[in-house]
Amino acid sequence: MLRVGLFLATNIAILVLFGVVFQVLGLEQYLASQGVYTNLASLLVFCGLFGFAGSFISLLASKFIAKTSSGTQVIEQPRTPEERWLLETVADLAKKAGIGMPEVGIFPAQQSNAFATGWNKDKALVAVSEGLLHRFDKDEVRAVLAHEIGHVANGDMITLTLVQGVLNTFVMFFARIIGSVIDRAVFKNERGHGIGYFVIVVVLQVVLGILASIIVMWFSRWREFRADAAGAHLAGRGAMIGALQRLQAETQAHMPNQMPDTLTAFGISSGWKQHASKLFMTHPPLEQRIEALRNAA
Repeated sequence: MLRVGLFLATNIAILVLFGVVFQVLGLEQYLASQGVYTNLASLLVFCGLFGFAGSFISLLASKFIAKTSSGTQVIEQPRTPEERWLLETVADLAKKAGIGMPEVGIFPAQQSNAFATGWNKDKALVAVSEGLLHRFDKDEVRAVLAHEIGHVANGDMITLTLVQGVLNTFVMFFARIIGSVIDRAVFKNERGHGIGYFVIVVVLQVVLGILASIIVMWFSRWREFRADAAGAHLAGRGAMIGALQRLQAETQAHMPNQMPDTLTAFGISSGWKQHASKLFMTHPPLEQRIEALRNAA
C-alpha cells in the first residue's frame, strides 16, 4: 500500500507542477496560439509526452521518496544477528528469483508491513517494519520477503508506470479539453486562455487523477495475487499462507469489521462508502488471497 500510495501522490503532484510551470512560463498560451489545442492529435501527443514523463519521474524518485517518507534505514553492514539473517534471506530469495541483490532496510513502524520499490529490478529496495520482524516467525518473514521479491521480479513498478503514463495522458488531455469548453462557455474568453482556464485545468487534473487511480488500484490488487504466487514459489505455499493468516489475525484484532477507508473525511454514508472504498483498495481482502493460494495448482 505504501509504495502505490506514494507513487500516486508523487505522480499527481508532478502533473500539477507541470500545469503551474506551463502557466508561469506562458507555455499554455503559446501552445494555444500555435493551434495545438484545436488540433486534437497534437494535443494528445503533447499530453502523452508529459504524462509519461510525470510517471517515469515518479518511478525514478520512488526509492528516495519511500526511504525518506517511511524513515527506512538501509542495512549497510549488519549490526545484529537479525539484520544478518535478513540480508542473507533477501540475497537467497533474489538469487532464486533471478534478480540483482536489492537494498534491504527496516523502517520504524509497529504495524506489520513491508514494501519493495525501485526503477530497476536489479537495483530495487526491499524494506520491512520493526513490528513485522518482532511478531512474525522466520518462516513468515521469509514468505513476506519472497512476496516483495516477487513484485520486483514481476516488474510490477515498471508496469504500474506504463499504466499510469497512459492514464496521465488522458487526464491531461481531457482536463484541457473540458477547461477550454468551460473557459469559453462560462468565462466568455475567446482569445487564448485566461486564469479561469488555468484554475479549471489544475482542479480537473487532480479530480480526474483521483478517478484514474481506480484503474491503478485494480491493477495493484491483481498484481498482489501474482506476488503471492511468486512468494509461494520462492518460500513455500504453506509459509505464504501462514504469513497472510498471521496478518489477517492482527488486522481482525486491531480493526474488527473495518475495511480500508479513504473516504471517511468526506462523510459518505457507510453502505455506499463500503462499496466505493473497495475501488480504492490497493490490496485484495486477505481471505481472497489465502483462498487463491489454497486453490492454486
